[in-house]
Amino acid sequence: MKPVRLPAAATLALPRWALLALGMLYILPGIIGRDLWKEDAGSFGIMWTMAHGGLDDWLYPNIAGLASVDEGPLAFWLGAICIKLFGWILGDVLAARVSTIAIFVLGTMSLWYTAFHLGRRAEAQPLRLAFGGQPEPNDYGRTLGDTAVLIYLGSLGLLLQSHLTLAATLQGALLAYFLYRAVRYVEHTSIRNAVLVGLALGALTLTQGFLPPLVLILALFACTRYLDMPAGQALRDLAVAAGVGFGLTLVWILPAIAVQPYGLSPVADWLAWNGEQFGLPGWIAVKTFFRIGIWFFWPAWPFALWAIWAWRRQQQMLHIVLPVFFFLALVLQLLCDPVPENSDFLKMLPPLALMAAFGLPTMKRGAINAIDWFSVMVLTMLGATIWLFWIAKLTGWPAQLAKNALKLVPGFTPEIGIVTFTVAAAASVGWVMLVHWRLSRQPSVLWRAVVLSSGGLILLWVLLMTLFLPDLNYGKSYAGVAQQIAARLPADIDCIDTNVGPAQRASLAFYGRLPFVSLAGGKCEYVLLQDSLRNRNDRALLRKWGVRNTVPLWEGRRASDRDERFRLFRRNK
Repeated sequence: MKPVRLPAAATLALPRWALLALGMLYILPGIIGRDLWKEDAGSFGIMWTMAHGGLDDWLYPNIAGLASVDEGPLAFWLGAICIKLFGWILGDVLAARVSTIAIFVLGTMSLWYTAFHLGRRAEAQPLRLAFGGQPEPNDYGRTLGDTAVLIYLGSLGLLLQSHLTLAATLQGALLAYFLYRAVRYVEHTSIRNAVLVGLALGALTLTQGFLPPLVLILALFACTRYLDMPAGQALRDLAVAAGVGFGLTLVWILPAIAVQPYGLSPVADWLAWNGEQFGLPGWIAVKTFFRIGIWFFWPAWPFALWAIWAWRRQQQMLHIVLPVFFFLALVLQLLCDPVPENSDFLKMLPPLALMAAFGLPTMKRGAINAIDWFSVMVLTMLGATIWLFWIAKLTGWPAQLAKNALKLVPGFTPEIGIVTFTVAAAASVGWVMLVHWRLSRQPSVLWRAVVLSSGGLILLWVLLMTLFLPDLNYGKSYAGVAQQIAARLPADIDCIDTNVGPAQRASLAFYGRLPFVSLAGGKCEYVLLQDSLRNRNDRALLRKWGVRNTVPLWEGRRASDRDERFRLFRRNK
């Protein structure tokens, strides 16, 4: 017997305008008004270098002369194109983030349509009621699409990653699109659908290498075998998909090999990086998966586990089998990664949110009410705490909260921003209205269990990205450091040697217009060194960079950074 019993009233779709407004309220804070932060400044640096460089920069991704071919170029091409198109009106930073907004839309729409198509299938439908009144397949599919998106937006990991201009962000969205194409292929095994699957694989390869597409196509083949699809046809179609995916990667590989930008081979370096991403599973990767995954996938993973349990007695359930196969394949890839990172978890979120959406209809009313009350109490308390910290930093009362709010940004003078305050206040009023609607109306719609958790998380993000955005920009931006360095340099300087990292190099090049040495190399008159205030081997660092016979020009750091230090030298001629 199917584990789902629902009346038609429970499948009332979320209004399209409400879903769109929720999505824009989710993605725009943290995009608008945010300076370059260390977390994604390096990726922006590649986009900015491409947009203001030549063909060599488009073929060999680099950050103002620092090679960066550890990932494919697709995400950076998109950002650079947006800078070209919109930089003159939005500024380069915000223009690059237009691609981030488009990537977010691609991921959420792909997830919605994947859940919609799976929810319409006969095996996913609720049990038919004795006297009728069960939902229609399309209505049930739309409700599941809304639910999957709300769970996706309510996940902590997506909140932290979706606002950053990273290749991993595009990879997560493309994974959602690949899920959609895989569902359409399984529903209608045709060459056309196989080609579209191949385009998704090719885009994934150009984003972050060939390992994820290889894992995904093997998982898709395993899924076809579990569903008893003809093996011969599946092999032929997936071979076509693999061929199309490989052909798409040649858009970059062939020109890069032919041109040899800066006299170097980006493809060889990229292939070497791909080889380093795979090894034997280790205990470090296992610990990382559980330590990060338990909060990164919250609250999707409890619903997903419940879905597997609730549907365990059913056979050949595509809505469970397909996301489970993909999720397990991606977990195996992560466990074989010698150095897994937080962003690697992003590609697992779409299949997990998909499973969670199909677990929610099987839950008891008591469990759903408990989730609602937990969301109301915890998220309201956290929102009130953010407001209290904001008041404290402006007024000095309560004193301890004011001290805690300002100790991470020494020298910062807080001010009231009318626009940001208005947005934060409106979001808080909206949260109160949402809670009142949920508690007073007692709606029976399926997505009621996750609308509060998603809405509350969006509220917290809006409050942080409005009330505390000036503080975060002050503490995380290198703009002040860049301007100080630029003020100590002559106007006709041609190049600077440096050891600064990717994020710092991008920020200093953008904010200070510092002409760092290019990939072609060369010795520069000026040297900018980055090290730690705790460095105990200063002579070795200076000797390595040939700055023993130099004139020190400047030393400084960000006011909020107690460890990092920058020093500028001029070599004696």
